[in-house]
Amino acid sequence: MTTAPKTLVAEQDLRTRAEEILGTLAGEGARLREDQWTAIHALVAEKRRALVVQRTGWGKSAVYFLATALLREQGAGPTVIVSPLLALMRNQIDAATRAGIVAVTVNSANLDEWEQTYADIDAGEVDVLLVSPERLNNPDFRDRVLPRLTASAGMLVVDEAHCVSDWGHDFRPDYRRLRNLIAELPAGIPVLATTATANDRVVTDVTEQLGLDPADGPSADAPRRRDPLVLRGSLDRSSLRLSVVSIKSPADRLAWLASRLDELPGAGIVYTLTIQAAEEVAEFLRSRGYAVRSYTGRTDPEARLDAEGDLLANRVKALVATSALGMGFDKPDLGFVVHLGAPASPVAYYQQIGRAGRALDRAEVVLLPGQEDREIWAYFASLAFPPEPLVRQTLAALSAHPVSTASLETRVDLSRTRLEMLLKVLDSDGAAKRVKGGWIGTGEEWVYDRERHARVAEARRTEQQAMLDYLATTECRLVFLRRQLDDPDPTPCGRCDVCSASVWSPEVSAEVSAAAQERLQKPGVEIAPRKMWPSGMKEIGVPLSGRLKADEVAEPGRAVGRLSDIGWGTRLRELLSGPDQPVPKDLLDAVVRVLAGWEWAERPVGVVGIGSRTRPGQLEHLARRIAEIGRLPLLGTLEPVGARPGAHENSAQRLAAVWEAFGGPPDLSAVGGPVLLVDDVVDSGWTMTVAARALRRAGAPAVLPLALALDG
Repeated sequence: MTTAPKTLVAEQDLRTRAEEILGTLAGEGARLREDQWTAIHALVAEKRRALVVQRTGWGKSAVYFLATALLREQGAGPTVIVSPLLALMRNQIDAATRAGIVAVTVNSANLDEWEQTYADIDAGEVDVLLVSPERLNNPDFRDRVLPRLTASAGMLVVDEAHCVSDWGHDFRPDYRRLRNLIAELPAGIPVLATTATANDRVVTDVTEQLGLDPADGPSADAPRRRDPLVLRGSLDRSSLRLSVVSIKSPADRLAWLASRLDELPGAGIVYTLTIQAAEEVAEFLRSRGYAVRSYTGRTDPEARLDAEGDLLANRVKALVATSALGMGFDKPDLGFVVHLGAPASPVAYYQQIGRAGRALDRAEVVLLPGQEDREIWAYFASLAFPPEPLVRQTLAALSAHPVSTASLETRVDLSRTRLEMLLKVLDSDGAAKRVKGGWIGTGEEWVYDRERHARVAEARRTEQQAMLDYLATTECRLVFLRRQLDDPDPTPCGRCDVCSASVWSPEVSAEVSAAAQERLQKPGVEIAPRKMWPSGMKEIGVPLSGRLKADEVAEPGRAVGRLSDIGWGTRLRELLSGPDQPVPKDLLDAVVRVLAGWEWAERPVGVVGIGSRTRPGQLEHLARRIAEIGRLPLLGTLEPVGARPGAHENSAQRLAAVWEAFGGPPDLSAVGGPVLLVDDVVDSGWTMTVAARALRRAGAPAVLPLALALDG
């Protein structure tokens, strides 16, 4: 009788134990896939580093939870999972609990639990700690907790690892500092990175940026084990039915959705490209009797949790969501995903549609592209990594003394979002450091990676073109997407609209189309007045600080629509990007409707215009026609003076640019009532704030801002 080698017996015992634990997680009789076992064995038995790229629902979480349980049984420390969203963390904690694993999280929503959590970790009572990438650079967590975790961790898991790739400095720059964290791990600590969507470019980038490459392997005497394990499976999902429905009009696309929502199976997700679109679509669908909720980056955490619970329990037909939902939701019986507007890349698109049909035989995936999609892509691309002069300016503004982000805004012309993103990148690269009280410079040499940023921009253009090609393709849509994700399987799915010739009709009823048109063409959004001056204005020669005085603040105003609206947005963008010309009748009519529906406390008694250097004729015509239509006196115009201010990005710089940009206001001490203050666009709001302040100081008892468009 031949005796099996001890190593083989040990591996068999390890797999048997892994499948025993799997039974508690997935039910009695559950068995590991071969690739799951390969990954678990590499992590537990060989202490290797691995990247697992497998479709949603394949069981990536089972790999790291089973590996955690086995490592803990061997005496290893807790697993640290870096996870991007609270919703995803909640799903992961639930799954860990089913496997008998004690999982906790440290996040902004459970501040009161942190001390006890740290104590439990120190006592060895925690198997898994879930943290967001942002938490890694919280000064208290980084300096107090992270060193102990780094020294005692049994395994590090980077979930949704595609965030580390080329888009990392745009989307989650905190993922970039993971390379430094991994480099500080003791030898022999396994590292696992997981994602559902990654092409060859992303795989290469993730392995390099996370330090998973061979040079960072755990031991020099085991070259076979030094190479990172990369497991990539098929992206096919036999339940997905992919379709594209081309409808030109935004109103008809909305009407199509409202007409077909009942035909889509079960409950699902409707994705939009902007927050405003998500809110508009949800409002219209509710007006048609559908139980839907919106879910965006503007939704507060408690409302997000409620919305997720409603969808999980099928209490709503759909969540109308931006990409804020993309990675953070796990519903195996999700029946459909509809996109109103195409995402900018096949990777992003597959990431989102991969949420559907995990435990179903059939799930509908429908894309309704919009003519405005490319403009939206261009806008988000404009928020990319800043040019080198602005980066150098930021570094020069840092010293050994902490500087707040608000104070930096007075010295560097970047929006708050882009400035914070840049600081995080500089931090992860070692040139800056976040400390209590703000940011400091480290003095470390820093090189602007011009080649990488050019590569990112080119990759964006390539992937945007791929999405346009997807819309027009005459081959199997799933084959097309698989090729974009470097899955070589050429087998047609037999299910998509191209393969099956089963297409959704683009026709919509006249009644629903008219209702959608009326909703989208309903003018009127509020302009919220500014009430606080930006910090640090005195540093740049503007003598303002704190709260605006009560007798200098504007009233809440009105605009016809937002530039990002799916209704008025396109029309407003066309007008404001064109030549200086009178305001067209349809927009004047919309202004009249806004005025008619404005429930002001007191009717205005006059009109004041804000002059323009770029479209003086248009602004003069707008103010004059409003005065004529309302039978109000035109009291004058705030004319621009001095040199034309340059384009500025952040709040402090914009205020400084308009602080002394206008001549003296007309004398309004005798007007006896509110004044309409008319402009074309309100973006940061500082032009309107400064102008309203001037009119209040000139005697106007109240100022009512009115604009064609709100940019924001």
